[in-house]
Amino acid sequence: MPVHRSGTTGRPFATAAGALLATLALLLTVPGAASAAGTPRDRPAATAAGTSARGSAHMGMGVVAHDGQGGRPRGDRAVQTEGVDVAGYQGNVDWASLWSTGVRWAYAKATEGDYYKNPSFAQQYNGSYNAGMIRGAYHFGTPNDSSGAGQANYFVDGGGGWSRDGRTLPGVLDIEWNPYGEACYGKSPSQMVAWIRDFLTTYKSRTGRDAVIYTATSWWADCTGDYAGFGATNPLWIARYNTTVGELPAGWGVQTMWQYTSTGPIVGDHDRFNGALDRVQALAYG
Repeated sequence: MPVHRSGTTGRPFATAAGALLATLALLLTVPGAASAAGTPRDRPAATAAGTSARGSAHMGMGVVAHDGQGGRPRGDRAVQTEGVDVAGYQGNVDWASLWSTGVRWAYAKATEGDYYKNPSFAQQYNGSYNAGMIRGAYHFGTPNDSSGAGQANYFVDGGGGWSRDGRTLPGVLDIEWNPYGEACYGKSPSQMVAWIRDFLTTYKSRTGRDAVIYTATSWWADCTGDYAGFGATNPLWIARYNTTVGELPAGWGVQTMWQYTSTGPIVGDHDRFNGALDRVQALAYG
């Protein structure tokens, strides 16, 4: 921008400096102005719990905010099988391309709470199956909305059932940070454990299978009080975006699945099954 001189030496620079100081003062005094300016430290607050649209929740959306995202898994002698998980925001998925990268199993979000069904579920659930993958469905639990039994029934009726065809994995309860409000959904640890048990008992009565529990160790400690009573019956899907699985939630000595990143190729969320493909098939058969 050209400087229009007024005939007084240095005055344009003094005017510009004054304008800059005034702008900085405004940013410091107007609520939210610093966030609008985009300072990195303020950005997480803009996406804090309570700002997400209902139905938009998906596996691990709180993991980066609460636990961070480290490096990719280190080389391991143990055989593991690559998988992915998807939700409605990803729309139609290119399953053939995922298959070509070595992905052999997948989970699609079917339902959330008692109010949302994934509009892309059919393409995701059937598309992965048609590509040759072993597939399953998951439910994002919102314990403050309705009972565990009610949400388990909503899940089964919305696509989360199971059949002994060797290609269908048992349903998953995704229980993690509340994207719409208080982290533990306003429940005490004992109330949260009772809600989870209500969901799991109902799911098993409807399908004959013990549901998988997807969670993060830090959330489990905070919101269930390190309850250890589900490890003997319900497989664990641990969320930790780092080089190792790390500490597991109370009650489990080993994970069945591990969501290790949200920045994978084609779809972001990538996972590893703790075993070769025949172990994935064994879980599907029950």
